[in-house]
Amino acid sequence: MKFLSAKSDALCNTLKSELERYRYKVFVETLGWDLPSREGRETDQFDHDDTYYVIARDEEGRINGCARLLPTDRQYLLGEIFPQLMAGQAPPRHHDIWELSRFTSMDLHDNRNTLEDTFRLLRKAIATAATLGARRIISVSPVGIERLLRQGGFATERAGPPMRVNGHLLYACWIDIPVLERPIRALPARLWRILNARSAATPRAQIAGAA
Repeated sequence: MKFLSAKSDALCNTLKSELERYRYKVFVETLGWDLPSREGRETDQFDHDDTYYVIARDEEGRINGCARLLPTDRQYLLGEIFPQLMAGQAPPRHHDIWELSRFTSMDLHDNRNTLEDTFRLLRKAIATAATLGARRIISVSPVGIERLLRQGGFATERAGPPMRVNGHLLYACWIDIPVLERPIRALPARLWRILNARSAATPRAQIAGAA
């Protein structure tokens, strides 16, 4: 499984079309979700030039997994379509909280993807969100995903109780981003001052480490 993380406007039209067809086969044909689709392609109003994607490919270059990332300080799936899953709380609206949606690691060709492949894709999506400045992730998921996340060692928390929506039992899920995944530029200014002060007081040989 190889990964590509990119903003939508950086993807060529061929890859975009392939991704839309893959999503249609997974979410509409296989899982039976009632989603906007046209001519065998699944896309909605949250797929635009500023959307980020993580795309997984097999050894033959075929898509066998994907994830969509959106900042919550603009329109996103949970905030616009599923706010009731927040149990009366306002959906998050902050530049450092990102939404993960359209996540799947379904292999439509050889069915060779393993549970570890799913975890690898999710870790890649989390790492990508972190590089974009995210400190936490929110997601709408089928309730069965909860056990999977715990099995993979991900730090998760329900934002509200599960609800049945269009025949599917869904819930809003918080996913914490480990501190080590966050980019250095995201450190608070106060912490930067502390680190710089300590570095200035540390002998040069100690900073460089043992060669």
